[in-house]
Amino acid sequence: MSLKIGSRIYECLKNKANKKLTARQIADWILEAYPSECQAKKANSSTLETDSELVQQLVAEIGAIRPKIQKAHPEIKTIEEKPRKYYYSEISDSEEVARVESEGIDANTDVANAKLNEHDLYPLLAKYLLAEFQVVSKRIDEKRSSNKQGPKGNEWIHPDIVGMEDLGVDWKQEVQDCVKHHSDKRAKLWSFEVKLLINRSNVRKCYFQAVSNSSWANFGYLVAPLIDGVDTLKELRILSATHGIGLIELSTENPPESRILIPARERSDVDWDVVNRLVAENKDFLGYVKLLKRFYQTGELRSGDWDMANDVEQSVRNTP
Repeated sequence: MSLKIGSRIYECLKNKANKKLTARQIADWILEAYPSECQAKKANSSTLETDSELVQQLVAEIGAIRPKIQKAHPEIKTIEEKPRKYYYSEISDSEEVARVESEGIDANTDVANAKLNEHDLYPLLAKYLLAEFQVVSKRIDEKRSSNKQGPKGNEWIHPDIVGMEDLGVDWKQEVQDCVKHHSDKRAKLWSFEVKLLINRSNVRKCYFQAVSNSSWANFGYLVAPLIDGVDTLKELRILSATHGIGLIELSTENPPESRILIPARERSDVDWDVVNRLVAENKDFLGYVKLLKRFYQTGELRSGDWDMANDVEQSVRNTP
C-alpha cells in the first residue's frame, strides 16, 4: 500500500487539533502510525536505507506539499517560525486573533495552561533588544495620554516600546566629546509596535498601525511571537518595501533567539514634529525625551532609567 502523505498529514493534524507541530514531529507520527506503509516506501526507494533517512524524506515532502494541502484544507495553518509549525483549526483567522487577544498565547512553560498577554511581551522584547543590539528601551503606556483630542484623537500615534541605540558605546572619550553636541551622530532612535498574533485577517491593520506609530524614528518595527501563514509574511514584505517598517519574530521561550524577519529601512532624520506631538500627548513619551536630552548632554546612560538597564551593565561586564 502506498503512503498517501497528504492524507496522513491531514489526519495527524486533525487528531491533534490546535497543537502546533513541526514537519519532523508530523513525520515521526506518520512513521509510528503507519509502519507498514512507511517500510514499503523505504523498500521501494533506492536511496532510503534507514528510518532516519525515511523521516528526513517525509519532512522534505511535507514542506513541498504544504501549499497544495493548505489550498485543499484551509483548516491546516502554519506559524512562520524556524522550524515552521503546522496546526489544525476550524476557526477563522479573525476569530483566532480575537481569541488570542482575549485569552493570550501559550507561555511555553511547565505550568499548565499558562498564558502570555501583550503586556507580558514587553520585557521579553527589551531583553532581545539589549542582547542583540544594545538598544535600551522604555514602555509607552497609552493610558498615560491626555486624550484631549477626544476618545480616538490619539489612536494609532503611540508605539508600545521606544528605544535608543548608543552608537558611541565603544568610542574613545575624545571621540565622544567631539560629537557630544551632535546628537544625530551619537544615537539612533527605535520604535516598536507589539502584537500577539499577526495573520491574514489583521496583517494590514497591524502594519499600518506600526507605520502610524513608528515612522518618526530612525528604525520602526512591528513585533509578534506568532506570524500565521506564508501569505501573511509575503504581504508584510510587500508593505515593508513601500513603507520601511521592519518585522521581528519574538521568541517567548528564549528572547535573545528572536529574529528580524524583515529589516527596517533606516530613516536618516528623526521626525521631531511628530516627537513633539507625542510629548504633548503622553507623559511616558515626555520621560523618554528627557532621557534622550540627558544622554545627548552627558553621553552617559544612567542605570535604572531604562527598562532592563541593569542588564546593559551586566552584558558589558560579561563581554570578553
